[in-house]
Amino acid sequence: MAHEYMNPPFVTALFQLFCFMLLSVCGHARDILLRLFYTREHKTREGYCPILSKAEDFYQRRFFKRVCDCYNHVIGSAPDAWVDVMERVDVTGMGACDQQLELTGKRNPCVNLGSYNYLGFAAQDEYCTPRVLETYTSTNISNCSSRSCSGTMSIHQELEKLVARYVGAEDSITLSMGFATNTSALPSMMGKGCLVISDALNHASIVFGARLSGAKIKVFRHNDVQHLEAILRESIAEGQPATHRPWKKVFILIEGIYSMEGEVSSLPQIVALKKKYKAYLYLDEAHSIGAMGPTGRGVCEHWGVDPRDIDILMGTFTKSFGSCGGYIAGSKQLIDHLRRNLPGHLYASSMPAGCAQQVVSSLKVIMGEDGTDRGAKKIKQLHDNSNYFRRRLLEMGFTVIGSFDSPVMPLMLYHPSRMKVVTQLCLKSHIAMVVVGFPATPLLLSRARVCISASHTKEDLDYALEHLLTIGQDTKLMFHDTRPLLKLLDEDEKRIKDARQQSGSKFV
Repeated sequence: MAHEYMNPPFVTALFQLFCFMLLSVCGHARDILLRLFYTREHKTREGYCPILSKAEDFYQRRFFKRVCDCYNHVIGSAPDAWVDVMERVDVTGMGACDQQLELTGKRNPCVNLGSYNYLGFAAQDEYCTPRVLETYTSTNISNCSSRSCSGTMSIHQELEKLVARYVGAEDSITLSMGFATNTSALPSMMGKGCLVISDALNHASIVFGARLSGAKIKVFRHNDVQHLEAILRESIAEGQPATHRPWKKVFILIEGIYSMEGEVSSLPQIVALKKKYKAYLYLDEAHSIGAMGPTGRGVCEHWGVDPRDIDILMGTFTKSFGSCGGYIAGSKQLIDHLRRNLPGHLYASSMPAGCAQQVVSSLKVIMGEDGTDRGAKKIKQLHDNSNYFRRRLLEMGFTVIGSFDSPVMPLMLYHPSRMKVVTQLCLKSHIAMVVVGFPATPLLLSRARVCISASHTKEDLDYALEHLLTIGQDTKLMFHDTRPLLKLLDEDEKRIKDARQQSGSKFV
């Protein structure tokens, strides 16, 4: 959906900037008074540089601590459709200025709109849970070794074959941590003399991995295919800086679903560009694998794109599959190279066998290899729930962005003070929802992020919608006329269905 609709109205933006300026002035005034009259002020040890810069330290003390109770909530149950959120209280008595939160032991049952449990596998499952428990009984918790030493088990090999078959690739390799999949895989495939062209809103793991590689990095505007082509054309024509030699390799880095925007990448157009300019395409499907497409095979199936046109397919097991770890899938030549060079494979502990079994079992449910149609029903339920919830929020007047079928939907709050109020009111109404602000988002684009699950019933969603409407009216969250967004949602739905119909989704 159009990104321009997420910008705040002029008056809202002006008020935000005024409040930030006021907080900054008051914060600096307090620091001056503390230096003059409070002798126990923390000072850096003599001879040592400060760990934090002055700007970072000021932001943490004078801005972040005012809203720190919005973050790091502790849960006391499995992240199912409902989740127990543990109650916390400020033990300092100093209010927003210097909160120190401690648990009281009380539980608050809430509708879970904050977890990435897209298909409901993170809670008890009749097929997965018994097999995971049986695996843990026979193998224990950890292998205490890397995959390259003595940490490879038969379940890892089964998982890699199953992942490759599921995503439509020749082979795959798995790692024990999703974030590290990007940060260790990217430097293993590129280096000095290579060019990386990355979407402006790519995940931090992609950004860190690209920086670690030593390659030249250029950024194109989020999901802007025209800007991407302009950078490709200019960069290939000019070659490497100073020498103007041809680039050794050119990579385009994108995500399937952008986790802070809920938007699906413009994959068909980007695939056409990568073929035209002979670039490699790296697709991060952390949030889309299992959640997008009629059978959950990600944005390739969602758009009807042949997965063989994607050079490197990356995904994680921490969302749709209710486990941990990640994978890289692609040609056998690529995966053989990674098995010899990937630091996360060579040096990190292998994925616990029980976690691997969880992914294998959930994949078999999704693919119907458990002998039932539960997997297909879960995917359909996820899409129905996501589209219903997004449309109802827009009809109620909330500014919600994201694509058709996407289970991630950012609800724009804009002002950080609303983050705190909305979090408190949601918990009071038994709704668990994540709020996100600077530096994870631009300064003026704070938001709440709703994540929908197949385990939600219509009654769960209606309960949340009823209370969110009251909260939205009380905190004045209806900023825009949302009719254009509803129209864009309808156009998005039609475009996706047309693309699937033309391709027939026959590639997997």
